[in-house]
Amino acid sequence: MSLCDTPGFMVGPKAETTALVRHVSRLFVAAASLRVPYFTVVRRKGSGLGAQAMAGGHFAAPMFTVAWPTGEFGAMGIEGAVRLGMKKELEAIADEVAREAAFERAVASAYERGKALNMASVAELDSVIDPADTRAWLLRGVKSAPPPEPGRRRFVDTW
Repeated sequence: MSLCDTPGFMVGPKAETTALVRHVSRLFVAAASLRVPYFTVVRRKGSGLGAQAMAGGHFAAPMFTVAWPTGEFGAMGIEGAVRLGMKKELEAIADEVAREAAFERAVASAYERGKALNMASVAELDSVIDPADTRAWLLRGVKSAPPPEPGRRRFVDTW
């Protein structure tokens, strides 16, 4: 099993031993070199570097970025983000049941903030769409794509 297969995997000391971020950064460079229409459709979850890579570097890079209503977003996995971001506050709660309840409340709040409709309200997404409209969005995107640019940027291998 690789580090990437580990549940709750995050960038950190373990990942640094495999140069994972360096390898994954190739996705960002490749996306920056694309000369084809690029669209992002988030069906389920988009978090951290994975979401950035999926969207070609950031959510403004593609011609459009849309999400289904089931989309969830965050800087990293939500449970891990809460455990990391509230570590001191959670450790300060002596009662284990109260600590777990505080954790669950914070996770629920983070999930609410990361819902697709909330992300669309702060200009991260172009729209939250009905899944049945996905094909129409993609076809409209292809039809409205600008003509290909002459020439091609040379690919730079980050490794």
